[in-house]
Amino acid sequence: MEQAVLSAANKKYRNTRDLEARYNPDTGEVELFEFVTVVDEVQDSYKEIDLEEAREIDPDVEVGDSLGEKLDASGFSRIAAQTAKQVIIQKVREAERETIFNEYSDRQWEIITGMVRRFEKGDLLVDLGRAEAVLPSKEQMPREVYRPGDRIRAIITEIRMTTKGPQIILSRTHPSMLAKLFEAEVPEIAEGIVEINAIVRDPGGRAKIAVSSNDSDVDPVGACVGMRGARVQNVVSELRGEKIDIIPWSEDIARFACNALSPAQVSKVFVDEENRTLEIVVADDQLSLAIGKRGQNVSLAARLTGCRIDIKSESKVAEAELQAYASFDGTGVDQEVAEPGAEAEADVETAAETAVETAAETAAETAVEKPKE
Repeated sequence: MEQAVLSAANKKYRNTRDLEARYNPDTGEVELFEFVTVVDEVQDSYKEIDLEEAREIDPDVEVGDSLGEKLDASGFSRIAAQTAKQVIIQKVREAERETIFNEYSDRQWEIITGMVRRFEKGDLLVDLGRAEAVLPSKEQMPREVYRPGDRIRAIITEIRMTTKGPQIILSRTHPSMLAKLFEAEVPEIAEGIVEINAIVRDPGGRAKIAVSSNDSDVDPVGACVGMRGARVQNVVSELRGEKIDIIPWSEDIARFACNALSPAQVSKVFVDEENRTLEIVVADDQLSLAIGKRGQNVSLAARLTGCRIDIKSESKVAEAELQAYASFDGTGVDQEVAEPGAEAEADVETAAETAVETAAETAAETAVEKPKE
C-alpha cells in the first residue's frame, strides 16, 4: 500500500519532489510526506527551503536539517489512482508467488498428486491446485501415456523461483520416488525399524532395493514384501509393472554381490578390493539369468554394489583352467632334474681319471727306487 501511494504521488508530481509514504496503523491510512532540506540560499524550490521560512514551521530547525510536511493524498488523478491499483495487484501477486514457493520448498522430495493439464514440447504440465508443476520428458516413465484430465503421482525434485513465479519440477524416474512409495506402504520403514540402504532403477524395467533391519525380530525383506506380496504389489502397480528385487543389505561385499544378482544363484566370488572388482562364477544354466535381458541385471547389481562385476560360467572357468594346465609342458623341471645327474657323472669321470694318474705315478716311483736297493 505504501508503495502504491508513493508511485501515484510520484506520477502526480512527476518525480520532482522527495516523497515518502508511511502506513499509520492507528488511523488505517497511508500518509504521504514531502521532505525538504533547509538551506541558506534556495536553488531547487521543490527540494529545498529557506532557513527563515523553515523556522516559521519549526523554530529549532538548522541549516542542513530535513523538514517533513504531510500532503493530502486524496486528490490524486484517475491515472495516478490506476497506477496505485496496478502496484497493489503486482505486490499481491508477488506475495502469492512467495507464499507458494515457501510452501512447496518445504515439501521437496515428497510425493504429490496432480492433474494433467497440457503438453508443451514433450513436457507435462501438472495442476497442483494453487500451483502448476512441470514433469520433463526425461523424468517420465517409458511407455506411459497421459491425457489431459488424468491424475498423476510424482515426486518433487526441485523448486526454483523464476520471473513468472515458482517453478516446481517433478519426476517419476528418480530413485527417491521408489523409496517414498515403500515408505508409504511399509510402516516399518516409516517408523525407522527397516532402513533402505541403496536403490537403483532402470525406470519401467527393473529396480533393486537393498534393505536392513534395526530389530533382529523383523525381517526387512518380508516387511517390504508384505502378506502374499500385497505391499510390493501396490508399488509395482503405481510404477506400471516395473519389476522390483528386494534384497538384504550386507557389509560383506561378496555376500552383498551374491544378493544383488538375485534371482540368479552364485557359485563362487573372487574379490579384488584394491580395484573394486568382483569376478563371479555361476552355473551354466544361471548365466543368462545373472546377466539379464540386455545386461540389465548385472548392470543394476554393479551400480548397487559400486563395483565392477565380471560374470563367468563354470564351464568357461574349467575350460580356461584346462588350457592353462595344457600349456604347461614341464621343460623347466626336466632341466633342473637332469643337471644334478650330469654334475655327478662329471665328478665320477674326474675321480676316475685322478685315480689312474695317481696309480701311474706311484708305479713309476716304485720302479726307480728298486735298483738302488
